Amino acid sequence: MFIINYPKKWFFLIFSIFHVCYNPTDSGAVQLTSDNIDMTLASNDLVLINFYAEWCRFSNLLQPIFDEAADKVKEAFPEAGSVVMGKVDCDQQTSVASRFHITKYPTLKVIRNGQPTKREYRGQRSTEAFLDFVKKQLEDPIKEFKSLKDLESLDAKKRCIVGYFDRIDQEEYKNFRKVAINLKEDCQFHVGFGDVVAAMHPPGTPIIVFRPDVALSHENDETFNGNIKSYDELNVWVQEKCVPLVREITFENAEELTEEGLPFLILFYNPNDAESIKDYKAIIEAELLSEKQNVNFLTADGKRFAHPLHHLGKSEEDLPIIAIDSFRHMYLFPKFKEMYEPGRLKKFLEDLYSGKLHREFHYGPDPDSEEHVPSNDIQTQPPKSTFKKLAPSKNRYTLLKDEL
Repeated sequence: MFIINYPKKWFFLIFSIFHVCYNPTDSGAVQLTSDNIDMTLASNDLVLINFYAEWCRFSNLLQPIFDEAADKVKEAFPEAGSVVMGKVDCDQQTSVASRFHITKYPTLKVIRNGQPTKREYRGQRSTEAFLDFVKKQLEDPIKEFKSLKDLESLDAKKRCIVGYFDRIDQEEYKNFRKVAINLKEDCQFHVGFGDVVAAMHPPGTPIIVFRPDVALSHENDETFNGNIKSYDELNVWVQEKCVPLVREITFENAEELTEEGLPFLILFYNPNDAESIKDYKAIIEAELLSEKQNVNFLTADGKRFAHPLHHLGKSEEDLPIIAIDSFRHMYLFPKFKEMYEPGRLKKFLEDLYSGKLHREFHYGPDPDSEEHVPSNDIQTQPPKSTFKKLAPSKNRYTLLKDEL
């Protein structure tokens, strides 16, 4: 009887050793499930998650690269609680995929302090790029100034949050730091301590101030009047200040913006013309705030985005120009100076919603329209959307059916 059982035991032991040696559990990205994801997110400063499907070709192409990058990240940041690269099999973990609103494979989500950031990872998909991204994410998001004079040299084209604290161990500073980690891609964060900033705030009462991008907007400094000890309250306020109503579109963030699915109202500007940007932002804030759920208000460097201008029959010499990209067609705002007429930009949007812009491009002005007949240099057929081409690529993602 014992002779019969021994081979089975030896076989099980040998198989177990073989399995551990050739399938190490600590290599590659961590497999996340509904059982361990919450603990993983709560116990690490940064978690980068690859949401994939086994049947997806693009997921399979990414998997070995992502696993190799995970090993490199572990080597670079071995301390517990710092960073984890994880992966979720969305077919097996449908509740997790649903929780993170996955609409394409593979999707790479960035989690900071247990909360998903606004932006997915959309950079290059290589081991080196993933490692560089993690290193950048873990960099200190706050710059300490040693003199109030240092604040005079802040970049006037960047939005800044400045904190004045007694000590680095204050509870309020810990919240300030957590907010800075979450929003460092949207704002620059600066801080001063002790005697350096004693003249800027009462003893024991830290102060946090928003400094706008004064070179590109008409906004003014604003002090946070809420409870700095409340992370949620401070985070909401900083996000409102750092993520403006009118955003700049670049080739780096275009995919993210197009995926939001809202039409673009874009000011194409000359890089040397800051005043047009300021006025455009001010008019959007004053007249079109109620439309922020329906439209993405954007500015675009007319030199970098010369291709859309060409489709509109315009060039750099015609800047500044305002246009709508509906993701089907592009429509040109008649004259930039008409932007200053109260309600004129709002009417332009209403004409998009009603179909009037499309109709008039095909058939000319409506019979009851008071608009002037378009000049000969305006095309009678609306040019096709050019920004749609910057949406998530069919050569990079498998789009789910409910997104099509």
